Amino acid sequence: MTRITAPLRVTGAAVAAPALLSLWAAGPALHGAPTAPVSRVYACSPGGGSAATAACRAAIAANGGSFTAWDNLRVAGVGGRDREVIPDGRLCSGGLPAYKGLDLARTDWPSTRLTPGGRLTMTYASTIAHEGTFKLYLTKPGYDPAKPLKWSDLPERPFAAAENPALTTGAYHITATLPADRTGHHVLYTIWQNSSTPDTYYSCSDVVFPAAQAQAPTAGKSAARQAATPAPVRTTTAPTPSRSALTAEPSPASSRAAAGGADSTPLASGTDAGSGPSAPLLAGGAAAVLVLTGGAALALRLRLRLRLRQR
Repeated sequence: MTRITAPLRVTGAAVAAPALLSLWAAGPALHGAPTAPVSRVYACSPGGGSAATAACRAAIAANGGSFTAWDNLRVAGVGGRDREVIPDGRLCSGGLPAYKGLDLARTDWPSTRLTPGGRLTMTYASTIAHEGTFKLYLTKPGYDPAKPLKWSDLPERPFAAAENPALTTGAYHITATLPADRTGHHVLYTIWQNSSTPDTYYSCSDVVFPAAQAQAPTAGKSAARQAATPAPVRTTTAPTPSRSALTAEPSPASSRAAAGGADSTPLASGTDAGSGPSAPLLAGGAAAVLVLTGGAALALRLRLRLRLRQR
């Protein structure tokens, strides 16, 4: 009699279970932090890629060790009383001594470039899913990164919030619209308050907004356009000379006068709008009258002398 033995099937879960158990036994279960925009704690961690920068080296030196537990920056029992529990100047560390290097006031932290009023997609890496609410704050206009971060540097209300987002591919993905009135260096401050545990997570992500290009209003554009357009040059046109001022071709009569002819009376070179005689003609006529008058008088005297002689 032949005995058929069923093959022993070993599932992947059965193989993975001892490995997971060994990991859990080896250390505490860690949770999460923003990787984009990159948080200070993740950027300065061994896998964050920025541990060699000056800011991260200073933070590690202040801590006395590296940020291996980059996803375990959490404070228990806060219950929404963030501004009461976390002291000013220690917001990035959550007030935890093991992360105090994150509170250094520096302008050279690894940062992410963002666009004012643009779309933000935060990637919050997490190793364990939790229920809770994410609240995102952005430092107020005029924030000075060279000074320790205080609660007064943040608005009272977050510019975005997400409740119980889905954990996909090892991260929470939170989308929001950024405020449009920020320029320069700012801090994106994230609070993740768990509802499935008593823990609250804190993180600082350094971000930089480019300076907005100033655009003048329409009226200003018109004024600028007018200023750029050269003023019209005023050209003074000489008045068209009247016909009396024009020089005419010499007439045959005037040519004869110039040559010593009998007619020496000059002709006018032009006339004005009126049709009256010119001054030279008047002068010539008057001379003719005088000549005629003088001749008549002479003839009368001769006649008188002749009569006297006959007597």
